[in-house]
Amino acid sequence: MAAAFVIAESSSTRTEWALVEQGREVEHAFTSGMNPHFHSRREISHIIRLELPPEFFKHRWQHVYYYGAGCSSAEKNRIVESSLVAQFKTPVTVMSDLLGAARGLLIHEPGLACIIGTGSNSCLYDGTKIVQNVRAGGFILGDEGSGAALGRLFAGDCLKGLAPADLCEAFYDHYEISPDEIMDMVYNNPAANRNLRSFSFFLADYMDNEYVHELVYNEFMRFFKRNISQYDYHKYALSIVGNIASIYSDVLQQVATDFGATVGKIARNSMPGLITYHS
Repeated sequence: MAAAFVIAESSSTRTEWALVEQGREVEHAFTSGMNPHFHSRREISHIIRLELPPEFFKHRWQHVYYYGAGCSSAEKNRIVESSLVAQFKTPVTVMSDLLGAARGLLIHEPGLACIIGTGSNSCLYDGTKIVQNVRAGGFILGDEGSGAALGRLFAGDCLKGLAPADLCEAFYDHYEISPDEIMDMVYNNPAANRNLRSFSFFLADYMDNEYVHELVYNEFMRFFKRNISQYDYHKYALSIVGNIASIYSDVLQQVATDFGATVGKIARNSMPGLITYHS
């Protein structure tokens, strides 16, 4: 059998899969997100087996390369690795989603790589590995600029009556939700970060509203001040991946310029670059 392997890139929201043969993608799929901080080995195994198409199991591939949210310690990585080995019966390497972002964005070039999606993170990449990382902190202690952070800020302003009244009413109508239900979605749900992220998409349709533009601008500026300022950002351009970065790319570019940084690339996902890297 020709050289064939599987690449998976997982956020807390969804997992993107590619089956690659001789450097060419032959199958592509999406499943639910998998995070060892929130999912057990059994739950991860169920997602893999029940949501992936059968084509991904027709052979024993040479390797599975997995990049995932929450994969930042040996203990957590083993949870994912054992699930993947059980399903694919092949060698597995589990790595962080941040390394996946860096390799997908920069391939073998050194530079600053960032994730701005459901959560946010950043690193200095030397072309092979991460050599500097400002800890992300998660959606409670960090994740500045992320979908979870934008959703949290906006939902909080609606609850306190600080956002424009017509915007709050449109928000409640759009999601068919009440203030009490928002509280329940955040405080009684293990997927609170994903719920908050979903709220952030509402803002994209109201970017001409002064309040919305200021909220998004200020939160991206917090990402730069609390994270990017700790790197040599005058030497390296930023490459950024994530759906939030893509949706709000104009504001992100504006913030970078005002901060004195340069954005080299904004991409929705890093799978095409990961295929190139591993091929």
